[in-house]
Amino acid sequence: MLETLHTQSKRLLYRLRRDFLTLNNVVIVVALLIALNWTWNSIEVMQQNYELQQSVDAKRRQVELERLRVDTLQLESKFYTTLEWQELAVRERLGKGMPGEHALIVPSTVTKDEQAPEQTTTAPDDSNFQQWLQFLFGGK
Repeated sequence: MLETLHTQSKRLLYRLRRDFLTLNNVVIVVALLIALNWTWNSIEVMQQNYELQQSVDAKRRQVELERLRVDTLQLESKFYTTLEWQELAVRERLGKGMPGEHALIVPSTVTKDEQAPEQTTTAPDDSNFQQWLQFLFGGK
C-alpha cells in the first residue's frame, strides 16, 4: 500500500510537471504577477496623488482666505485715513456734530424683565357687526 501511494504521488508529480509546469505556463504566471504588482502600485500612487491634491486644494483655499483678509485689512486701513472716519470718531468720542445738526436723545430700551406685565384684554360683549360699526363710525 505504501508502494502504491508512492507510485501514485510520482505519477501525480509527473503529470503536474508535464501539464502545468511548462515554460509557457510559468511565463504566464510570472507575467500575471508582474501585472498585478504594477496595477497595485498604480492604485497606491493614484491614492497618494489624490490625497496630495486634496491637501494642495486646502492650502489654496487657505491662501485665498488670507488674501481676502489682507485686502480687508488694507481697505480698513485706507478707511481709517479718510476724513469720514475721522469725523465719525470725533462725533463718537467727543459728542460733537456738524454746524446745524441737532442731537436727539433717545430713551434707553427696557428689557423684558423690567417691562410691566402684559394686560390681558377681555372680549367685548358686542357682536362683530356692532364692533365694525363702532370702528368705522367712531364709537366708544
